[in-house]
Amino acid sequence: MIESMAQIHRSETDRQELHALVDHIPAGDLPAARKILRALADPVWQSILTAPLDDEPETEEERAEVEAARGETGAGATHEEVLREFGA
Repeated sequence: MIESMAQIHRSETDRQELHALVDHIPAGDLPAARKILRALADPVWQSILTAPLDDEPETEEERAEVEAARGETGAGATHEEVLREFGA
């Protein structure tokens, strides 16, 4: 119980310090700070940020598909067209 109380106190102290730091961020840096804090608070972003790098070599089939996609012209498909084609 004492350990969890210490953790709660430390957590609350950390939050107070973060609030004070945020209050001192220059106005021009607020968008960047917001983006960083949102990423830290989002479990999906946490998963993305901590995911291992994809070090699997690209296959010839993947390489050909990428080249074909890059060669396509036009606006592409709308969201509704994709849903019609692949179902939803």
